[in-house]
Amino acid sequence: MLTATKKLKIIKGAQIHEKDSGSPEVQISILSKKIDELASHLKKHNKDNHSRRGLLAMVADRQTHIKYLQRKDIKRYNTIAKKLDLKKK
Repeated sequence: MLTATKKLKIIKGAQIHEKDSGSPEVQISILSKKIDELASHLKKHNKDNHSRRGLLAMVADRQTHIKYLQRKDIKRYNTIAKKLDLKKK
C-alpha cells in the first residue's frame, strides 16, 4: 500500500514546480509505483481477480496520461519515461 510519506517522496521526485501535485508527470509516477506494488501482490496471490481488475484500470489510466503527455510535450514525456524506465512504443 502506498503510504502518505511514500507518496510525498514520489511527488517530490516528479514535480515540475514547488506546489505541483497534479501534473501528468506526478500522476504517471504515482500510478507507476501503485502498479509495481500491486503487481508484486498479484505474484503472491495469483487468484485475486478483484485486485487484478484494479491493476488493469490503473495501467489504462497511466497509459492515458502518457499519451496525453506525448501529444502535448514530447520533451517532458522523454524525461519522465527515462526517469521511470517506461517502455516506448
